[in-house]
Amino acid sequence: MIHPSHLKEAARSLLASKQRTVLALIGIVIGIGSVIAMVSVGRIVQEESLRQFKEMGTDILTIDKEFGGGGPPGMPGAPAAGAAAKAALRLDTILAIPSRCPGIAAVAPSVRGSGDISFTGKKLERCSPMGVTASFLNINKLTMREGRFLSDLDEQSRYCVIGSQVAAELQKQGASQLLGSKIRIGDNLFTVIGVTSEVPQGGMRRFEPNEMIYVHITTGLRVFANAEIQSITARVSNGTTNNTARDQVMAYVASLGKGQAVRITSPEEIIAQMEKQMQMFTLLLGAIGSISLIVGGVGVMNVMLVSVTERRREIGIRRALGAKRGDIRGQFLIESVILSLIGGLFGIIFGIGASWLIAHFAKWQFALSFSAILLGVGVSNAVGIFFGYYPARQASLLDPIVALKSD
Repeated sequence: MIHPSHLKEAARSLLASKQRTVLALIGIVIGIGSVIAMVSVGRIVQEESLRQFKEMGTDILTIDKEFGGGGPPGMPGAPAAGAAAKAALRLDTILAIPSRCPGIAAVAPSVRGSGDISFTGKKLERCSPMGVTASFLNINKLTMREGRFLSDLDEQSRYCVIGSQVAAELQKQGASQLLGSKIRIGDNLFTVIGVTSEVPQGGMRRFEPNEMIYVHITTGLRVFANAEIQSITARVSNGTTNNTARDQVMAYVASLGKGQAVRITSPEEIIAQMEKQMQMFTLLLGAIGSISLIVGGVGVMNVMLVSVTERRREIGIRRALGAKRGDIRGQFLIESVILSLIGGLFGIIFGIGASWLIAHFAKWQFALSFSAILLGVGVSNAVGIFFGYYPARQASLLDPIVALKSD
Protein backbone atom coordinates (compact mmCIF):
# COMPACT_ATOMS: atom_id res chain seq x y z
CA MET A 1 0.00 0.00 0.00
CA ILE A 2 1.29 3.48 -0.88
CA HIS A 3 1.78 5.69 2.16
CA PRO A 4 0.52 9.33 1.82
CA SER A 5 3.91 10.60 2.91
CA HIS A 6 5.48 8.87 -0.12
CA LEU A 7 3.11 10.72 -2.44
CA LYS A 8 3.90 14.06 -0.79
CA GLU A 9 7.62 13.41 -1.02
CA ALA A 10 7.31 12.37 -4.69
CA ALA A 11 5.36 15.54 -5.53
CA ARG A 12 7.91 17.68 -3.64
CA SER A 13 10.78 16.09 -5.53
CA LEU A 14 9.15 16.63 -8.93
CA LEU A 15 8.34 20.25 -8.14
CA ALA A 16 11.91 20.86 -7.00
CA SER A 17 13.18 20.19 -10.53
CA LYS A 18 10.48 21.94 -12.56
CA GLN A 19 12.40 22.22 -15.83
CA ARG A 20 13.23 18.52 -16.12
CA THR A 21 9.72 17.59 -15.02
CA VAL A 22 8.12 19.80 -17.67
CA LEU A 23 10.38 18.43 -20.41
CA ALA A 24 9.55 14.87 -19.42
CA LEU A 25 5.83 15.73 -19.35
CA ILE A 26 6.02 17.18 -22.86
CA GLY A 27 7.51 13.94 -24.15
CA ILE A 28 4.80 11.86 -22.47
CA VAL A 29 2.00 14.18 -23.65
CA ILE A 30 3.18 14.06 -27.26
CA GLY A 31 3.72 10.29 -27.16
CA ILE A 32 0.39 9.31 -25.62
CA GLY A 33 -1.44 12.06 -27.53
CA SER A 34 -0.03 10.77 -30.82
CA VAL A 35 -1.18 7.22 -30.13
CA ILE A 36 -4.67 8.32 -29.10
CA ALA A 37 -5.00 10.74 -32.03
CA MET A 38 -3.92 8.17 -34.61
CA VAL A 39 -6.10 5.39 -33.21
CA SER A 40 -9.06 7.78 -32.99
CA VAL A 41 -8.52 9.07 -36.54
CA GLY A 42 -8.33 5.50 -37.81
CA ARG A 43 -11.64 4.76 -36.10
CA ILE A 44 -13.22 7.96 -37.47
CA VAL A 45 -12.08 7.12 -41.01
CA GLN A 46 -13.56 3.63 -40.64
CA GLU A 47 -16.90 4.98 -39.40
CA GLU A 48 -16.95 7.64 -42.13
CA SER A 49 -16.27 5.11 -44.88
CA LEU A 50 -18.99 2.80 -43.59
CA ARG A 51 -21.42 5.71 -43.20
CA GLN A 52 -20.86 6.87 -46.79
CA PHE A 53 -21.29 3.32 -48.03
CA LYS A 54 -24.50 2.78 -46.06
CA GLU A 55 -25.94 6.05 -47.37
CA MET A 56 -26.55 4.23 -50.65
CA GLY A 57 -28.40 1.56 -48.69
CA THR A 58 -27.52 -1.99 -47.73
CA ASP A 59 -30.10 -3.31 -50.18
CA ILE A 60 -27.77 -2.87 -53.16
CA LEU A 61 -26.19 -5.69 -55.14
CA THR A 62 -23.30 -5.15 -57.54
CA ILE A 63 -23.40 -7.46 -60.55
CA ASP A 64 -20.21 -7.72 -62.60
CA LYS A 65 -19.54 -9.62 -65.77
CA GLU A 66 -17.42 -12.68 -65.05
CA PHE A 67 -14.36 -12.78 -67.30
CA GLY A 68 -12.72 -15.94 -68.55
CA GLY A 69 -9.95 -15.83 -65.94
CA GLY A 70 -11.89 -14.20 -63.14
CA GLY A 71 -11.01 -10.54 -63.74
CA PRO A 72 -11.12 -7.75 -66.30
CA PRO A 73 -8.49 -7.70 -69.04
CA GLY A 74 -5.21 -6.24 -67.87
CA MET A 75 -5.98 -6.96 -64.22
CA PRO A 76 -4.87 -9.83 -61.94
CA GLY A 77 -6.87 -12.94 -62.75
CA ALA A 78 -7.53 -11.83 -66.31
CA PRO A 79 -7.91 -14.48 -68.97
CA ALA A 80 -4.76 -15.63 -70.70
CA ALA A 81 -4.22 -15.02 -74.36
CA GLY A 82 -6.47 -17.28 -76.37
CA ALA A 83 -8.76 -18.07 -73.40
CA ALA A 84 -12.45 -18.15 -74.15
CA ALA A 85 -14.08 -14.87 -73.14
CA LYS A 86 -17.49 -14.84 -71.49
CA ALA A 87 -20.36 -13.60 -73.61
CA ALA A 88 -21.23 -9.92 -73.33
CA LEU A 89 -24.25 -8.95 -71.23
CA ARG A 90 -27.03 -7.72 -73.50
CA LEU A 91 -29.00 -4.62 -72.52
CA ASP A 92 -32.42 -6.18 -73.04
CA THR A 93 -31.38 -9.18 -70.95
CA ILE A 94 -30.27 -6.91 -68.11
CA LEU A 95 -33.39 -4.73 -68.20
CA ALA A 96 -35.50 -7.90 -67.92
CA ILE A 97 -33.98 -8.84 -64.55
CA PRO A 98 -36.66 -7.10 -62.39
CA SER A 99 -39.46 -8.91 -64.23
CA ARG A 100 -37.72 -12.28 -64.09
CA CYS A 101 -36.37 -11.91 -60.54
CA PRO A 102 -39.02 -10.80 -57.98
CA GLY A 103 -36.31 -10.03 -55.44
CA ILE A 104 -34.86 -7.24 -57.63
CA ALA A 105 -36.78 -3.95 -57.69
CA ALA A 106 -34.64 -2.09 -60.24
CA VAL A 107 -31.37 -2.34 -62.13
CA ALA A 108 -28.98 0.31 -63.40
CA PRO A 109 -26.48 -1.00 -65.97
CA SER A 110 -23.65 1.27 -67.02
CA VAL A 111 -20.95 1.40 -69.64
CA ARG A 112 -17.72 3.40 -69.34
CA GLY A 113 -16.43 5.47 -72.23
CA SER A 114 -13.09 7.00 -73.14
CA GLY A 115 -11.62 9.54 -75.51
CA ASP A 116 -10.88 13.25 -75.58
CA ILE A 117 -13.50 15.55 -74.04
CA SER A 118 -13.55 19.22 -74.99
CA PHE A 119 -15.64 22.38 -74.68
CA THR A 120 -15.34 25.15 -77.29
CA GLY A 121 -12.18 23.47 -78.56
CA LYS A 122 -10.48 23.34 -75.15
CA LYS A 123 -9.78 19.96 -73.56
CA LEU A 124 -11.51 19.22 -70.27
CA GLU A 125 -9.46 17.46 -67.59
CA ARG A 126 -10.71 15.07 -64.91
CA CYS A 127 -13.85 14.17 -66.83
CA SER A 128 -15.12 10.73 -67.77
CA PRO A 129 -18.12 9.71 -69.90
CA MET A 130 -20.54 7.00 -68.82
CA GLY A 131 -23.61 5.50 -70.45
CA VAL A 132 -26.49 5.00 -67.97
CA THR A 133 -30.23 4.42 -67.76
CA ALA A 134 -32.94 6.56 -66.16
CA SER A 135 -32.88 4.41 -62.98
CA PHE A 136 -29.20 5.19 -62.42
CA LEU A 137 -29.97 8.47 -60.59
CA ASN A 138 -32.19 7.03 -57.85
CA ILE A 139 -30.29 3.78 -57.32
CA ASN A 140 -27.04 5.68 -56.75
CA LYS A 141 -28.76 8.28 -54.52
CA LEU A 142 -27.83 11.22 -56.74
CA THR A 143 -29.86 14.45 -56.98
CA MET A 144 -30.21 17.15 -59.61
CA ARG A 145 -28.90 20.66 -59.07
CA GLU A 146 -30.53 22.02 -62.20
CA GLY A 147 -32.16 20.70 -65.31
CA ARG A 148 -33.23 17.06 -65.56
CA PHE A 149 -31.71 13.61 -65.74
CA LEU A 150 -31.81 11.29 -68.71
CA SER A 151 -35.09 9.45 -69.32
CA ASP A 152 -36.14 6.40 -71.31
CA LEU A 153 -37.25 8.80 -74.05
CA ASP A 154 -33.63 9.88 -74.59
CA GLU A 155 -32.56 6.63 -76.28
CA GLN A 156 -29.96 7.21 -79.00
CA SER A 157 -30.06 10.95 -78.20
CA ARG A 158 -27.10 13.33 -78.01
CA TYR A 159 -28.06 14.71 -74.59
CA CYS A 160 -25.83 14.54 -71.52
CA VAL A 161 -25.94 15.31 -67.79
CA ILE A 162 -22.77 16.55 -66.07
CA GLY A 163 -21.39 16.37 -62.53
CA SER A 164 -20.61 19.40 -60.38
CA GLN A 165 -16.86 19.27 -61.12
CA VAL A 166 -17.50 19.21 -64.86
CA ALA A 167 -19.89 22.13 -64.45
CA ALA A 168 -17.19 24.10 -62.64
CA GLU A 169 -14.74 23.37 -65.48
CA LEU A 170 -17.23 24.62 -68.06
CA GLN A 171 -17.73 27.84 -66.12
CA LYS A 172 -13.96 28.33 -65.96
CA GLN A 173 -13.90 27.94 -69.74
CA GLY A 174 -16.44 30.77 -70.03
CA ALA A 175 -19.81 28.98 -70.11
CA SER A 176 -22.37 31.53 -68.91
CA GLN A 177 -25.27 29.09 -69.21
CA LEU A 178 -24.65 25.43 -68.39
CA LEU A 179 -27.92 24.07 -69.77
CA GLY A 180 -27.68 24.00 -73.52
CA SER A 181 -23.88 24.02 -73.59
CA LYS A 182 -22.20 21.70 -76.09
CA ILE A 183 -19.58 19.14 -75.01
CA ARG A 184 -17.60 17.11 -77.52
CA ILE A 185 -16.80 13.50 -76.59
CA GLY A 186 -14.54 12.05 -79.26
CA ASP A 187 -16.22 12.89 -82.57
CA ASN A 188 -19.69 13.37 -81.06
CA LEU A 189 -21.31 16.59 -79.82
CA PHE A 190 -23.64 16.40 -76.79
CA THR A 191 -26.01 18.99 -75.34
CA VAL A 192 -26.08 19.49 -71.57
CA ILE A 193 -29.60 19.07 -70.15
CA GLY A 194 -28.82 18.77 -66.45
CA VAL A 195 -26.26 19.11 -63.65
CA THR A 196 -26.11 16.75 -60.66
CA SER A 197 -25.55 18.05 -57.13
CA GLU A 198 -22.11 17.79 -55.59
CA VAL A 199 -21.36 14.52 -53.83
CA PRO A 200 -18.83 14.39 -50.93
CA GLN A 201 -15.46 12.94 -51.85
CA GLY A 202 -14.55 9.43 -50.79
CA GLY A 203 -17.86 7.67 -51.25
CA MET A 204 -18.13 3.95 -51.87
CA ARG A 205 -19.34 4.26 -55.46
CA ARG A 206 -17.13 2.79 -58.15
CA PHE A 207 -17.11 6.10 -60.00
CA GLU A 208 -16.59 9.73 -59.07
CA PRO A 209 -20.03 11.36 -59.56
CA ASN A 210 -18.69 14.92 -59.63
CA GLU A 211 -16.43 14.16 -62.60
CA MET A 212 -18.88 12.19 -64.74
CA ILE A 213 -20.60 13.05 -68.01
CA TYR A 214 -23.70 10.86 -68.31
CA VAL A 215 -25.22 9.92 -71.67
CA HIS A 216 -27.98 7.43 -72.34
CA ILE A 217 -26.66 3.89 -72.31
CA THR A 218 -28.02 3.19 -75.81
CA THR A 219 -25.99 6.13 -77.08
CA GLY A 220 -22.91 5.04 -75.15
CA LEU A 221 -23.06 1.52 -76.56
CA ARG A 222 -23.17 2.99 -80.05
CA VAL A 223 -20.55 5.76 -79.87
CA PHE A 224 -18.06 4.58 -77.22
CA ALA A 225 -15.13 2.56 -78.52
CA ASN A 226 -15.27 -1.13 -77.50
CA ALA A 227 -18.33 -0.38 -75.36
CA GLU A 228 -19.58 -3.32 -73.30
CA ILE A 229 -21.76 -3.52 -70.19
CA GLN A 230 -19.59 -4.93 -67.44
CA SER A 231 -21.24 -3.64 -64.26
CA ILE A 232 -24.82 -3.45 -63.01
CA THR A 233 -26.15 -1.93 -59.80
CA ALA A 234 -29.36 -3.56 -58.56
CA ARG A 235 -31.69 -2.61 -55.70
CA VAL A 236 -33.26 -5.44 -53.73
CA SER A 237 -37.05 -5.45 -53.30
CA ASN A 238 -38.54 -4.70 -49.88
CA GLY A 239 -38.96 -7.83 -47.78
CA THR A 240 -36.36 -9.77 -49.75
CA THR A 241 -32.98 -10.70 -48.33
CA ASN A 242 -29.83 -10.01 -50.29
CA ASN A 243 -29.01 -13.72 -50.45
CA THR A 244 -32.42 -14.56 -51.90
CA ALA A 245 -32.12 -11.83 -54.52
CA ARG A 246 -28.61 -12.98 -55.41
CA ASP A 247 -29.77 -16.59 -55.85
CA GLN A 248 -32.57 -15.42 -58.15
CA VAL A 249 -30.18 -13.42 -60.34
CA MET A 250 -27.68 -16.29 -60.51
CA ALA A 251 -30.47 -18.68 -61.53
CA TYR A 252 -31.70 -16.23 -64.18
CA VAL A 253 -28.22 -15.79 -65.66
CA ALA A 254 -27.69 -19.56 -65.66
CA SER A 255 -30.94 -19.98 -67.60
CA LEU A 256 -29.59 -17.77 -70.39
CA GLY A 257 -27.29 -20.54 -71.55
CA LYS A 258 -23.55 -21.17 -71.73
CA GLY A 259 -21.18 -18.26 -71.96
CA GLN A 260 -23.14 -16.09 -69.51
CA ALA A 261 -21.58 -15.66 -66.06
CA VAL A 262 -21.65 -12.91 -63.46
CA ARG A 263 -20.12 -12.21 -60.08
CA ILE A 264 -22.47 -10.70 -57.48
CA THR A 265 -21.21 -8.74 -54.47
CA SER A 266 -23.46 -7.95 -51.51
CA PRO A 267 -23.03 -5.06 -49.04
CA GLU A 268 -22.27 -7.48 -46.22
CA GLU A 269 -19.22 -8.79 -48.07
CA ILE A 270 -17.97 -5.31 -48.88
CA ILE A 271 -18.49 -4.09 -45.30
CA ALA A 272 -16.61 -7.10 -43.90
CA GLN A 273 -13.68 -6.45 -46.25
CA MET A 274 -13.69 -2.74 -45.38
CA GLU A 275 -13.69 -3.39 -41.63
CA LYS A 276 -10.78 -5.80 -41.96
CA GLN A 277 -8.77 -3.31 -44.01
CA MET A 278 -9.59 -0.44 -41.66
CA GLN A 279 -8.54 -2.45 -38.61
CA MET A 280 -5.15 -3.05 -40.22
CA PHE A 281 -4.96 0.67 -41.05
CA THR A 282 -5.73 1.60 -37.42
CA LEU A 283 -3.11 -0.82 -36.12
CA LEU A 284 -0.57 0.70 -38.49
CA LEU A 285 -1.36 4.22 -37.24
CA GLY A 286 -1.10 3.03 -33.63
CA ALA A 287 2.28 1.42 -34.33
CA ILE A 288 3.58 4.65 -35.86
CA GLY A 289 2.35 6.65 -32.87
CA SER A 290 4.04 4.21 -30.50
CA ILE A 291 7.41 5.49 -31.69
CA SER A 292 6.64 8.86 -30.09
CA LEU A 293 5.52 7.03 -26.96
CA ILE A 294 8.84 5.21 -26.67
CA VAL A 295 10.69 8.53 -27.02
CA GLY A 296 8.56 9.99 -24.21
CA GLY A 297 9.22 6.96 -22.01
CA VAL A 298 12.96 7.27 -22.51
CA GLY A 299 12.62 10.91 -21.46
CA VAL A 300 11.00 9.83 -18.19
CA MET A 301 13.82 7.34 -17.59
CA ASN A 302 16.44 10.01 -18.21
CA VAL A 303 14.77 12.40 -15.77
CA MET A 304 14.63 9.73 -13.09
CA LEU A 305 18.25 8.66 -13.64
CA VAL A 306 19.41 12.26 -13.31
CA SER A 307 17.29 12.56 -10.18
CA VAL A 308 18.99 9.49 -8.70
CA THR A 309 22.42 10.98 -9.42
CA GLU A 310 21.57 14.35 -7.87
CA ARG A 311 19.94 12.82 -4.80
CA ARG A 312 22.62 10.32 -3.87
CA ARG A 313 23.29 12.07 -0.52
CA GLU A 314 19.56 12.12 0.24
CA ILE A 315 19.34 8.40 -0.53
CA GLY A 316 22.35 7.73 1.70
CA ILE A 317 20.82 9.64 4.62
CA ARG A 318 17.53 7.77 4.30
CA ARG A 319 19.29 4.43 4.17
CA ALA A 320 21.37 5.40 7.22
CA LEU A 321 18.17 6.29 9.09
CA GLY A 322 16.74 2.84 8.45
CA ALA A 323 14.96 3.06 5.10
CA LYS A 324 14.91 -0.27 3.29
CA ARG A 325 15.80 -0.82 -0.32
CA GLY A 326 12.11 -1.42 -1.09
CA ASP A 327 11.26 2.00 0.38
CA ILE A 328 13.79 3.75 -1.86
CA ARG A 329 12.69 1.78 -4.92
CA GLY A 330 9.04 2.51 -4.18
CA GLN A 331 9.74 6.23 -3.70
CA PHE A 332 11.33 6.65 -7.13
CA LEU A 333 8.79 4.38 -8.80
CA ILE A 334 5.96 6.53 -7.40
CA GLU A 335 7.59 9.64 -8.84
CA SER A 336 7.83 8.00 -12.26
CA VAL A 337 4.20 6.84 -12.19
CA ILE A 338 2.95 10.28 -11.10
CA LEU A 339 4.91 11.86 -13.94
CA SER A 340 3.43 9.42 -16.45
CA LEU A 341 -0.14 9.74 -15.14
CA ILE A 342 -0.09 13.52 -15.35
CA GLY A 343 1.42 13.33 -18.82
CA GLY A 344 -1.17 10.70 -19.75
CA LEU A 345 -4.04 12.97 -18.65
CA PHE A 346 -2.82 15.87 -20.75
CA GLY A 347 -1.96 13.42 -23.55
CA ILE A 348 -5.57 12.19 -23.63
CA ILE A 349 -6.82 15.78 -23.91
CA PHE A 350 -4.25 16.53 -26.61
CA GLY A 351 -5.06 13.35 -28.56
CA ILE A 352 -8.84 13.91 -28.48
CA GLY A 353 -8.39 17.55 -29.46
CA ALA A 354 -6.09 16.67 -32.35
CA SER A 355 -8.47 14.01 -33.69
CA TRP A 356 -11.38 16.47 -33.41
CA LEU A 357 -9.48 19.09 -35.41
CA ILE A 358 -8.58 16.55 -38.12
CA ALA A 359 -12.21 15.41 -38.37
CA HIS A 360 -13.43 19.02 -38.42
CA PHE A 361 -11.19 20.18 -41.24
CA ALA A 362 -11.72 16.95 -43.21
CA LYS A 363 -15.49 17.39 -42.73
CA TRP A 364 -15.81 13.97 -41.15
CA GLN A 365 -18.25 13.06 -38.41
CA PHE A 366 -16.31 13.11 -35.13
CA ALA A 367 -16.64 10.03 -32.95
CA LEU A 368 -15.06 9.69 -29.51
CA SER A 369 -13.17 6.42 -29.18
CA PHE A 370 -13.42 5.22 -25.57
CA SER A 371 -11.02 2.40 -26.37
CA ALA A 372 -8.43 5.05 -27.26
CA ILE A 373 -8.99 6.77 -23.88
CA LEU A 374 -8.60 3.45 -22.04
CA LEU A 375 -5.49 2.85 -24.12
CA GLY A 376 -4.09 6.20 -22.99
CA VAL A 377 -4.72 5.45 -19.31
CA GLY A 378 -3.22 1.98 -19.59
CA VAL A 379 -0.23 3.12 -21.58
CA SER A 380 0.55 5.98 -19.17
CA ASN A 381 0.64 3.52 -16.25
CA ALA A 382 2.75 1.06 -18.23
CA VAL A 383 5.22 3.79 -19.20
CA GLY A 384 5.59 4.91 -15.58
CA ILE A 385 6.23 1.39 -14.31
CA PHE A 386 8.37 0.15 -17.18
CA PHE A 387 10.62 3.18 -17.63
CA GLY A 388 10.65 4.04 -13.93
CA TYR A 389 11.62 0.64 -12.56
CA TYR A 390 15.25 0.71 -13.69
CA PRO A 391 16.08 4.14 -12.15
CA ALA A 392 14.21 3.12 -8.97
CA ARG A 393 16.19 -0.10 -8.77
CA GLN A 394 19.47 1.76 -9.31
CA ALA A 395 18.58 4.09 -6.43
CA SER A 396 17.76 1.20 -4.09
CA LEU A 397 21.10 -0.53 -4.86
CA LEU A 398 23.23 2.47 -3.85
CA ASP A 399 25.57 1.73 -0.95
CA PRO A 400 24.68 4.08 1.96
CA ILE A 401 28.34 4.82 2.76
CA VAL A 402 29.20 5.65 -0.85
CA ALA A 403 26.03 7.73 -1.21
CA LEU A 404 26.85 9.79 1.93
CA LYS A 405 30.36 10.52 0.64
CA SER A 406 29.06 11.89 -2.71
CA ASP A 407 29.11 15.64 -3.32
